[in-house]
Formats: sequence, C-alpha cells, structure tokens
Amino acid sequence: MIGIIGIVIIFVMVFGGYIAAGGKLGIILKSLPFELMMIGGAAVGAFVVSSDGGTIKQTMKDIGKVFKGAKWKPDDYRDLLCLLFELIRLARSNPVALEPHIEEPESSSIFGKYPKISKDHEAVELICDTMRSASMNYDDPHQVEEVLDKQIEASLHHSLHSTHALQSVADGLPALGIVAAVLGVIKTMGSIDQPPEILGKMIGGALVGTFLGVFLAYGIVGPFAAKLKTVVEEDGHFYQLIREVLVANLHNHPANLCIEVGRQNTPHHIRPSFSVLEEALKSVKSDAA
Repeated sequence: MIGIIGIVIIFVMVFGGYIAAGGKLGIILKSLPFELMMIGGAAVGAFVVSSDGGTIKQTMKDIGKVFKGAKWKPDDYRDLLCLLFELIRLARSNPVALEPHIEEPESSSIFGKYPKISKDHEAVELICDTMRSASMNYDDPHQVEEVLDKQIEASLHHSLHSTHALQSVADGLPALGIVAAVLGVIKTMGSIDQPPEILGKMIGGALVGTFLGVFLAYGIVGPFAAKLKTVVEEDGHFYQLIREVLVANLHNHPANLCIEVGRQNTPHHIRPSFSVLEEALKSVKSDAA
C-alpha cells in the first residue's frame, strides 16, 4: 500500500505541478506512446541482453515485494525462536531423537508446528545443515560458524541480483531518453519547412523523450530498486537470526541464552518482546511435557 501511495504522490506532484504552471498535457500524451515504446522497449531489451533466465524470472517475481514488503513479520521471528528452542533442547537431551527432524524436516512434528517456516526451503536447509554439521564437528564450532557465514552471504548476494538488475536499468534510462529525444530532433529537422507552431509541437514532442527517460529512472525504476534492496536486506535478518542462535548453541550456551542472543540481535521493529517470547516458550515447554 505504501508503494502505491508513493507512486500516486510522484505522478500528482510532477504532472499536477506542470498543469498548475500552465503546461498542456496534449503534447505529452500525443508523444507518450511512441517515446515509451522506444525508451521502455530499449530498456527491456537491454535488461534481457544483460541478464540470464534466472535473473529475469527472479526480477519479475521480486517486483511484487515493492508493494508487499518483507516476507517475514514479527510473529514469524517469534515462531522461529520457538522452533530453534525446541530443536536445541532436543539436541541437548536426546541427540538421536533429533536426527529424524533434521534429516526429514518435511515430516517433522516440530517443523510442522510452523508451516510458514517449514515451507521456506532456505530457512529449513540452513537450520538442518547447521545442526547436522554441529553434531559432526562439535570440537571445532568455529569451522561450522565459518561455513554458516559463507552460506548466508552467498544467499544474500543471490537475492540482490534483481536489485542490481533494476538499478542498471534505472542508470541507463536517462541516456535512452536522450536517444529518443535525438530521434525526435532528427524527425523535426526533416520538417524544417513547416510553420513555427508545428515545429514547436514537434520539438516539444522530442523533449518528451528526455523527460520520460529521467522521470522513469529517478521516479519509478530507481526507487523500485532501492525499495527492493531494503526488503531483501530486511528479510535477510530472518536468516541472520538463525545464525546467531545456532552459533550460540555451538558454543554450548544454555538454550534460553541462545534464544535471547538471537532475540537481542534482531532489529527493534521486528523483534518480539521479552514477555511475548517468554509466553511462547512456556507454551512450547508445556506441549513438550
């Protein structure tokens, strides 16, 4: 919703100010389809040429995040901490009983309590792989920690591909606008024998190309890329929370302390309060009993 409001503000302020200053939309509207075809088409073509199939699909999918916002909400962070608490307690009390949960998480009763998390392949893989590695390399927790850091870094780098692709398009749009404007000037020069009022409209139409390229770059595509980067980085906190808790577990801290380390390292606006988390953990303990 906020993204839609922002777009409406952009259009109202730009075109409203133009009309309020005495500008006429006729010239813009007449030239807009042709200029948009040249600039937008060239931008899309350049995007396709510079990207592979995976990046194109990911970018088309990620554009929706501009309007939907981050995938993980505060309740999901609470659920994640409860899930990790259950797994850590089980690993400490009965390591053999933990094995089915990390080897076949899709049929795990623990993961089944948190359907949104269990449907996220990356989160489940991160948890299971790390706990499996911990059981094999418990004498060297720093080795597991290093692998975990590299895995999260690689995942974030991959998730930012669509952001970089959109930003590249935004960077190229002003130049493509100039290309369209130059073509408009060439067209105008071919009609130099026309009266001034006709030439004026033709020159105005050519300048729409420059306007459109800059407007799309800094008013639409650039902000989309910036917002998408913010959303991806915010969702990255969810996987960083897994890292914080499991690293604390690698160093044999008490289960409650591992969870508190993760909670305190979560950004404030999505961090579950101590009391809310405590109630959730009490419910987990009672269910286990």
